[in-house]
Amino acid sequence: MPDKFEIANYLRETGLLLNAKGENPYKARAYLKGARAIEASQADIGKLIRENTLTSIPGIGQSLAKTIEEIYRSGESRLLHNLKEEMPEGTIELSTIPGLTLERIKSLSQSLGINTIQQLEKALEQGLVRELPGFTARSERALLSKIQRIKTRASAILLVDALEVTDELTGYLRSSVRGINVEVTGDVRRWYESVEVVQLAAELRNPAKVLDAFQKFPMVIEVQDTSSNFARVRLANGLIVELHIAESMPLKLLQTTGSAHFEHLQKIAKKKGFTLTGEKFKTASRTITVESEADVYRALGLSFVPPELREDDGEIENAMHDDFRDLLEIGDIQGMTHCHSTYSDGRHSIEKMAKAAEKMGMKYITITDHSPTAHYAGGLTVDRLKEQWEEIERVQEKVKIKILKGTECDILADGALDYPDEILEKFDIIIASIHSRYRQDETRMTKRLLAGLRNPLFKVWGHPLGRLVLRRDPIPLDVEKLLDAVQGAPLAIEINGDPYRLDLAPQWAKLAKERGFSFIISTDAHATSDLQNLPFGIHQARRAGLKKADVLNTRNVTAFKKAVRPA
Repeated sequence: MPDKFEIANYLRETGLLLNAKGENPYKARAYLKGARAIEASQADIGKLIRENTLTSIPGIGQSLAKTIEEIYRSGESRLLHNLKEEMPEGTIELSTIPGLTLERIKSLSQSLGINTIQQLEKALEQGLVRELPGFTARSERALLSKIQRIKTRASAILLVDALEVTDELTGYLRSSVRGINVEVTGDVRRWYESVEVVQLAAELRNPAKVLDAFQKFPMVIEVQDTSSNFARVRLANGLIVELHIAESMPLKLLQTTGSAHFEHLQKIAKKKGFTLTGEKFKTASRTITVESEADVYRALGLSFVPPELREDDGEIENAMHDDFRDLLEIGDIQGMTHCHSTYSDGRHSIEKMAKAAEKMGMKYITITDHSPTAHYAGGLTVDRLKEQWEEIERVQEKVKIKILKGTECDILADGALDYPDEILEKFDIIIASIHSRYRQDETRMTKRLLAGLRNPLFKVWGHPLGRLVLRRDPIPLDVEKLLDAVQGAPLAIEINGDPYRLDLAPQWAKLAKERGFSFIISTDAHATSDLQNLPFGIHQARRAGLKKADVLNTRNVTAFKKAVRPA
């Protein structure tokens, strides 16, 4: 009978083929999510099937459970079999070209034997495709142009998307090579906002089989480099992925998680009489067994440096006297901050948001819907705001979690806040943000923020620089000069966990911390699912070296309310 990894591979391939076929995207996503859920589950799959309790695994519904049971009992999936019968080889790869429908893919396969993007490009250059029904010289040129864009476009993707790729890849490799230990390393392990190269490390076990499986991952469209212990491929989305075969997993992880940091460690090692590489840690007379990365740090007289901090930006010097144990952890957070509801542009009610946060173990949640100027987002007039407060009071009677009345209040073009003071004073928390006129020059933007942030009513500076990762640059601002100017103002700063924002960036958060500012870690949640943004905010804060004491929503509800109350 197939094990959970083999079952996951059936589900994964089914999801990718459903996506290529153009089926309901939610159905395709359900199969991909189910593959990850089965891989992650520690339960006995056979026992769950016998007891008819597969749906106890989060992400597994009734329909998916029936498919899993079929695979488990027969070793086959009729749906996957039918999809493979229906679709030509190479469908997954070719479907990544915009506008190339399944019918066209079938025509290319049947008439010209085309199953890869490389084969298609060659046929297009030779003018062969225009002869097929449904294709013209114009569509041929358009396809060539799309392929060129795929080949030349910037390969950087958002961290959240890179994490999804690594989940798929690591699950696929574990399914393909029984017993393999594969780990994510590089920039993804350091929680960088965007990633150009995804790096994986696998233990030195069946290296040829591992590398072969890696190159056969369905989304691979080009193998760029390969050797006996390394391979680099390009995926259909343009992302470069590298797989390192590790003689020593801890050393390979250390080497690939921050090159400048590793080079600094090598210099320290050399001074102490060690040789440190990604394969060996030794003295002149013996090789040292390394069970974990911490062994290397310990031998060098240093505390273990968490991956997020490995920038060679003072963390090694800090490791000589700091053990980093008080670095912020996700379990330190007691309150979910910066949450929207259906009163503005949220997708779920106050009650649903509160109950979802309570289920996560939170002690309080701030409902911070938009202010009037954000009319495009359903910003609340004063009358509507009063209705919201009445709703909060009704919901509070149904839940244990404390619901705090807040606002995400626009900082207007002249620096004024978007409610009169007599209204602002009644909130439990004010998050002050910029949502318009991003193109003001640096002088006007600085003046605007100075006015807003110096307002004597305490507030949290929301997604401070207004950036959208890979999509919108930060606002024009001399950040250091502004922080100096508002130092001592009644102000805390948000670390926004929305994976599309991740704002404030670590370099600026470090400077703010040095100036004594406090922070909140938020999810900027517009739906209950967005509450899962919390880890992104946590790791962004850790990259800045923030500790539990620096973050206001690590405090209990009484202390938090006292800290953020407008006064």
